[in-house]
Amino acid sequence: MSTSATVDRAFRSALYDTGDDTLDTGASLLAADPAADAELARRGEDLVASAWQRGWQPADVVRVVRRELDETHARLAGSLIRAQALRDGRVRGARWQAQVAELPTSEAAARADRFSYATAVLELYRLLLRLPALEPLDEAAGAGEPPGGRERKPESRMLGRIRALLAKAEATGFPEEAEALSAKAQELMARHSVDEALLAARAAVTEGPDAVRIGVDPPYEQAKAVLLDAVAAANHCRAVWNEAFGFSTVVGFASDLEAVELLYTSLLVQATGAMTRAEAAQRAGGRKRTKTFRQSFLAAYAHRVGVRLAAAAAEVPVGEDLLPVLASREVAVGKRMDRLFPETTTTRLRGVSDAAGWEEGSRAADAAQVRGRKRLP
Repeated sequence: MSTSATVDRAFRSALYDTGDDTLDTGASLLAADPAADAELARRGEDLVASAWQRGWQPADVVRVVRRELDETHARLAGSLIRAQALRDGRVRGARWQAQVAELPTSEAAARADRFSYATAVLELYRLLLRLPALEPLDEAAGAGEPPGGRERKPESRMLGRIRALLAKAEATGFPEEAEALSAKAQELMARHSVDEALLAARAAVTEGPDAVRIGVDPPYEQAKAVLLDAVAAANHCRAVWNEAFGFSTVVGFASDLEAVELLYTSLLVQATGAMTRAEAAQRAGGRKRTKTFRQSFLAAYAHRVGVRLAAAAAEVPVGEDLLPVLASREVAVGKRMDRLFPETTTTRLRGVSDAAGWEEGSRAADAAQVRGRKRLP
């Protein structure tokens, strides 16, 4: 039997029927024919390429594989994506290339045995085959620009300073210091955003807004999605959460998206640290650690941070010369969002019932507060 015929039989048995018995049959066929490995890998690369055509990106695929399967499958997916990238004829943008560079990989030498390896591969291929279409983020590709996201400019010194400030805020054990560092970072983000908007206007740059997907990982995804939405709104962006696949799509101009990713990640780290300390105090008082406490803590944290960011944004004085620039960018972001998501629904936070958790989360959000934007000279 040819290697192609072996893979065909394994696929018919395992991929198009979800039963465990059929999966074992397909894995047995592949395990008994080492010569089929190359053809099996080529078919997997084709499945990956098909996922790109349906709007998926490398980080999205690995995220959903981790969510639905496990780390072993995520490493197999990473290796498959990297192999496909070597023979991908399309020119990919810097964001896409960065995602590929960060993928986990699995060495063939680490396989426990051929049957276990074949089983894991077929489970991965089942998932890849059933991935639905996502909203295509590569709007620029149709206009002759590099797909996978526009080329990023080298990181500015301002963003380097912001990254360093947030890293210090995450590392410190003193709430007052974390507050001051986060406040300074948000101030620099706002100044950077305004600088970029003015530079683009003066240079008559016609580049439109981008869109990126940011992982919203379990547990307590709802509260984390609310936090990301608040950070996005404070930085001239808009976010839509996809609960089924564990990410939010954020639309905005490139420099603002960078700020959103930085601040959201930092606030999550700070929230986790504050929640750990609050739980320790609760246990010291005789209360056991509970899921409802953590859920309520993060929900309150997200809500309170959103309130503070919105209040800060409302107090920002904006010069008359800047108003048309910001207004045109806001309209552009809204139009891109409407094209990507013509229909959206709202959801309500669930499981927020612990008063102590809500109080502690609100207190932690106050400690992580950020100041409003300063007016540029």
